[in-house]
Amino acid sequence: MKYTNPVIPGFYPDPSVCRVDEDYYLVNSSFAYFPGVPIWHSKDIVNWRQVGHCLTRESQLQLEGSPISGGIYAPTLRYHKERYYMVTTNVDHGGHFYVWAHDPSGEWSDPIYVEQAGIDPSIFFDDDGKVYFTSTGAVQSKGIYQCEIDIETGQKLSETRLIWTGTGGAFPEGPHHYKVNGYYYLMCAEGGTEYGHMVTIARSDNPYGPYESAPINPILSHRSLHHPIHATGHADLIEAHDGKWWAVFLGIRPVGYPYRHHLGRETFLAPVHWTEDGWPIIGNNGIVDLEMEATGLPLVPWVDDVEVDHFEYQELGLKWSFIRSAKQVDWSLTEKPSYLALRGSNAGLDDPGTPAFIGCRQRHWNCDISTSLQYRPQEGDEAGLAIYMDERHYYTIALTIRNGERVIALCKHIGSMKIVKHSIPVSDAEVELKIKAVAETYQFYYKSLDETWQLLGDAETQFVSTEVAGGFTGVFFGLYNQSLETTAYFDWFRYSIKD
Repeated sequence: MKYTNPVIPGFYPDPSVCRVDEDYYLVNSSFAYFPGVPIWHSKDIVNWRQVGHCLTRESQLQLEGSPISGGIYAPTLRYHKERYYMVTTNVDHGGHFYVWAHDPSGEWSDPIYVEQAGIDPSIFFDDDGKVYFTSTGAVQSKGIYQCEIDIETGQKLSETRLIWTGTGGAFPEGPHHYKVNGYYYLMCAEGGTEYGHMVTIARSDNPYGPYESAPINPILSHRSLHHPIHATGHADLIEAHDGKWWAVFLGIRPVGYPYRHHLGRETFLAPVHWTEDGWPIIGNNGIVDLEMEATGLPLVPWVDDVEVDHFEYQELGLKWSFIRSAKQVDWSLTEKPSYLALRGSNAGLDDPGTPAFIGCRQRHWNCDISTSLQYRPQEGDEAGLAIYMDERHYYTIALTIRNGERVIALCKHIGSMKIVKHSIPVSDAEVELKIKAVAETYQFYYKSLDETWQLLGDAETQFVSTEVAGGFTGVFFGLYNQSLETTAYFDWFRYSIKD
């Protein structure tokens, strides 16, 4: 079969996967976005559809004061005795915890905390009933640590021990345990989640080691390659129900030179082959491509997402996210039927609080987003479309009032610089706004009723890239309102793929 990478495009990093009979489920990191930890379902490991989130309640997910690249780090998903377990770290509130559910698309339990330092936790259910909790140590520890826990309470049943320091690469992290043919395999990422990223593996006949490093390490890495995919790492292995092995892992697709990427770290897939000596290797001797051919399960594609959201249901679709909190955003789908009503908040897009922003990930280089907005702003109010990386790196096109005049304005906020680049007067309180995205540029358009689209200006993608902004996230497209008095009504939102 042939398939295309990434299998989950856009800001969906740190994938972890599990299989239950012939069904596959996968989770990703979500950082300071709410709800947390998106969960996906597949029948063939290639085609994925989102079925929910693991963290949907404030009791599960506290993000107050979290930086955009704080919050929820690297989850692991596992299944044991009719329960799905998702273990992760809230780096700003409480540390390691796990939740469980009988139905991965339904409600998950309240958090069960584990007192162990570090990030990137994983759990391993051994054949003898013991449950091992493995994580990256604190930064200064530079290794993989493990203890045994009571899965019902999270209580530690043993002291935490250092079990492996990796192969010498920086920041050994993202550990996962597997038991294959009597060996305990410990896989981790090294080199940092940037261009030196890689996957390494070791094995032992005891879960605490000592661990023998694979002579073929790293088993996945695109370091120093001239290749469209970079920063490959943080992998998880899965044996399909036909006996074939696969790995899901993160990677990036940078544009331009020097490299820069703004879609974030994405979820990639590659077949896994085992050597005669019993070591796994990912892809083509550690290399993966955008187009892959592999022997695998019959493909089972899902119906594509609807291009236009008319806001006609009682709940928002699964693609929508809030910054830090949904509870603190004043929005409604019933106040005006088939409209999203969005009121402002005390926090703007440049604040470390909860702005009136509802967004979805940019998942394709070449795409158009557009919306129809009804809004009667007062002086200083604004509402419209945002391209958002973090509170210091974003673009907006908005309907606003400036010096007593209703205008469409294009604003750029890059680091300490914030400017209104272009503005033009409009007479109507109902306008349509559009952003055309290509790999290196955004173009911003507007139109009033019964008129044609007019280009207002453009902006570079590089200034909302990770290489400029820093952090671990990717770009969001969002609807926003910065007003304490005036409600913005969005009639629809369109996301059109142009690839």
